[in-house]
Amino acid sequence: MTTDAQTTQPRSIIAGDDGGTPDVAAATTAAQEAFATYRATTPTERGAFLDAVADAIEADRDAIAAAAVAESHLPEARIAGEVGRTTGQLRMFAAVVRQGDHLGVRIDPAMPERTPLPRADIRQRQVPLGPVAVFGASNFPLAFSTAGGDTASALAAGCPVVVKGHPAHPVTGYLVARAVSRAVADAGLPAGVFSFLLAGDSGTSEIDLGQSLVQDPRITAVGFTGSRGAGLALARSAAEREVPIPVYAEMSSINPVVILPGALTSDPAALAEAYVGSLTLGSGQFCTNPGLLFLPTGEGGDAFLRAAAEAVAASTGTRMLTSGIADAYAEGTARQQSAADVEVLATGSPGDGDDAPAPQLAAAAGTDSPVVTDEVFGAAGVVVRYSSTDDLLRHLAGMEGQLTATLHLDEDAEADLDAARALLPALESRVGRILVGGWPTGVEVGHAMVHGGPYPATSDSRSTSVGSLAIERFQRPVAYQDLPSALLPEAIRDDNPWGLTRRVDGELER
Repeated sequence: MTTDAQTTQPRSIIAGDDGGTPDVAAATTAAQEAFATYRATTPTERGAFLDAVADAIEADRDAIAAAAVAESHLPEARIAGEVGRTTGQLRMFAAVVRQGDHLGVRIDPAMPERTPLPRADIRQRQVPLGPVAVFGASNFPLAFSTAGGDTASALAAGCPVVVKGHPAHPVTGYLVARAVSRAVADAGLPAGVFSFLLAGDSGTSEIDLGQSLVQDPRITAVGFTGSRGAGLALARSAAEREVPIPVYAEMSSINPVVILPGALTSDPAALAEAYVGSLTLGSGQFCTNPGLLFLPTGEGGDAFLRAAAEAVAASTGTRMLTSGIADAYAEGTARQQSAADVEVLATGSPGDGDDAPAPQLAAAAGTDSPVVTDEVFGAAGVVVRYSSTDDLLRHLAGMEGQLTATLHLDEDAEADLDAARALLPALESRVGRILVGGWPTGVEVGHAMVHGGPYPATSDSRSTSVGSLAIERFQRPVAYQDLPSALLPEAIRDDNPWGLTRRVDGELER
C-alpha cells in the first residue's frame, strides 16, 4: 500500500490553483489583490481563520508526517512534535489576534484648551505591511517552513503570504500548502491570501526563484531561515530594489556555552554527557546547537573534557537532512582538523548509509580564528579553556552576534554569581537569549521568547522569529490626527468595539 507522501507530485499552488508552474508574478499579483480584503478582517475572523489552518493541517497529519519522515530522515517522534508545534503556533497567533495588543493602540485625546498651544487628537495603531515572502527552512520541514512561524505571524498581522518551498522537502511543503489553501477557501477569503512556489520541473532554479520573489515590487517584507550566504544575498537584493524592503533573516550561530567553576564541583561527567547529548541531537542540525563551549582550567574542567571526549568517541552519526548539508559538515570539520591552532579531541563513528558523518569534538586556544568561530552546521563542538573571568571576557569580546548563550553555574557559589554578573552585560550585547542551566537546543513557542540576535545571527537584532512578538516584523505604525469619528478605524474608535487594551493619554485602559 502506498501513502499519499509516496504518490503525490509536489507542485506550486498559486492562489489556490495547483498549476505546477512557479509563476512569481501570478502569485504576488494574487497576494496584492487579496491584501485589501484580508487586512480588513476583524480579530474574530482572522483568529478563526488561523485556527482553521491548524485544523486543516491536523486533518492531513498522517500524509504530512509520512512525507516529512521520508524526505528529512528525521524520526517519527521528532516530526510528530513538529506537527504539534506548527499547529500550536497558529493557534497561539489566533489568540494573539483576538486579544489585540499587537495593534499597539495609543490615543492622545485633543486638548483644545491647552496653553501655550492646543493639542490635536492623535491616535495610533499598527497596520500590516502587505504581501510577505517566506522561505522554508531545511532543518524544520514543518515548524519553520510552509506554515511555520514566519507564515503564521505574517498571516496574523494581516499580510498575504507567498512561500518559497524548500527543495529538501517538496512533498511535505506541498501537502501543508494544500491544507492551508483549503482553509483559505473554506473561510471565504481571496485565494491570493496564500501561495506556494517550488522550483523544479519548469527549469526555474532555486536561486532565480528566490531572487525573483524578493525583487518583485509587490512583496513588502521577507522572512528567511537558512545559511548566512543565502540570507545576505536576499538582503542585498531587497536593499537594491527601487523601494527597499526589510528582510528578517535568521542565519548562523554557534551559541556559546560557559561552564563556571562551581558547576563542576558535583558531577562534571554528567554535565559533559548532557552537553554531548545537546551537541549531537538531531545530527547537530539546530540553529541553537552549542558549537562553542568555554571551560575553566583546573581539575574540574579536565574531568569534564575527558568525559565529553569519551561521550563523543562513543557516539554514532545519524543521517543528515541532505547530501549538501552533509558535504558542508565534512568541509567544516576538515578545516578544523587541518588548523594549526585546533586539536581534535575525539571523533565518533559514522552512521549507517550515506550522509551520516561522525560527530567531532575539538579544542582551541582562543576565539581569534574563524575556524573556531564560524558555524559548522552539525554535531561539531569546539572547547576553549579559560583561566579567569577577565580571560573569558576577552574571548567573548571578539565574538559575533549569536542566537543564544548558556551559563552553567552553582547558584550557591558567590564566585560563580559574581562572574555571571560580570558576564551578563557582555552577553546581552551579543545574543538574543541567555539561559542558565539546560541547553540551547529547544526553543519554547510563547510570548516571552526571543529567537533572534545581533548580526550575523539575524539580519535585524530587533526582531524574533519565534513567539508572539514575531508579528511585529510585518506591521508598521500609522498615526491619525483629527479624523472625524465616522472615519476612524474600529481599533481606535472611542467606543472600542473590539475590546482592546489601549494606551489612552499615557494610561493603559480596556
